[in-house]
Amino acid sequence: MSVEIRVPSEEERRAAIRVAETAFADTIEDADVEREERMMPLERVLVAFDDGRPVGLAAAYRFELSIPGGPVPCAGVTWVAVLPTHRRRGILRQLMARQLNDVHESGEPIAALWASEAAIYGRFGYGISAPTLRIESDSSRFSLREDPWPPPEASWTLLDGEEAFVRFPPIYERVRSQRAGLLGRDEGWWREYRLADPERWRHGASRKSYALLQLDGEDAAYAVYRVKSEWERDLPVGEVRVTEAFATTPAAERELWRYLSGVDLTVKVSYFSADPAASIFLMVRDPRGLRPIVHDGLWLRLVDVEAALAARTYRPGDPVVLEVRDDLCPWNAGRFRVGEGAERTDAEPDLILDVADLASVYLGAYDFVRLARARRVDVRTASAAERASDLVRTPLPPWCPEIF
Repeated sequence: MSVEIRVPSEEERRAAIRVAETAFADTIEDADVEREERMMPLERVLVAFDDGRPVGLAAAYRFELSIPGGPVPCAGVTWVAVLPTHRRRGILRQLMARQLNDVHESGEPIAALWASEAAIYGRFGYGISAPTLRIESDSSRFSLREDPWPPPEASWTLLDGEEAFVRFPPIYERVRSQRAGLLGRDEGWWREYRLADPERWRHGASRKSYALLQLDGEDAAYAVYRVKSEWERDLPVGEVRVTEAFATTPAAERELWRYLSGVDLTVKVSYFSADPAASIFLMVRDPRGLRPIVHDGLWLRLVDVEAALAARTYRPGDPVVLEVRDDLCPWNAGRFRVGEGAERTDAEPDLILDVADLASVYLGAYDFVRLARARRVDVRTASAAERASDLVRTPLPPWCPEIF
């Protein structure tokens, strides 16, 4: 019997989620399933059935993604899994193709995901779009350079979850309004994911701490973190594990790292998805002590190239014509004039590239010159890569610290 791809019934949903449990070798508790039932609309779940048994899975949250120029609807792809008994049969490709069709029909021009295995998703049109930094700062080496400006009056307060729900979202929105790559969060997302603290998420560390920074009496930054207590020969060697940290100004970022690096009984600050444009690297005496490692971060897929290009803003400059190739979503293939806006055209192309590589420049993480140096774009007109790069350049690189 051939594999059937379809939306499961309500009765089939739980068995389908167990596919992810097996594929990722992780335990999914009943509370996790119930949370996903509340947050994931059933019609956004796709399951591959073999003789009535679920063998593959893919789903997509409804997100709003900040891009240069404002937010756009975005499908947050997750739960992508195929049982080991059914790999290399084309099931994943069928799931991805069906999902992209569904996302296109729903009017979402973009899909995004975090890749468990980075080699998988390029063949489905996804490109690296918002790299992040893994920081494992050695607190003993953390020392700030002298601040050339008078420091503001800083005060920290530890909040409970309900207080954090009131105080943290406005700070997050201030940062999101200035930065591509960040996701919109409704009340459910804040409560169910960002501020939630189930035991199984702690991995031996403490409960979450919710720390609020005020500068000159105004809310300016926050950090959500846990502490993993460790001792060696009667000496504390604990670790601060940062879930997320947002600062609205460089001065707030400075105080944020001063606080995290000074938590008692710890010698290390770990932050998996830190800001790639963090000012702290220029604020410390020893940047090596932060021990940064680049991670591929958020992957993006332009599901509707014309709509996605039209939604973005561009810097002033001469327009260029892009020819986009897309084997999986044939409605995207064609030529687009990009400048003050974006529209389809029959003009000769200046640049030819795959939809996955276009995704890498879309938020501003990379540009066309870098694509050309990596031989990911065919340059047909002299200086076209330079002109196109000027159009998509952004003041700061995109950033998405939110793994989903």
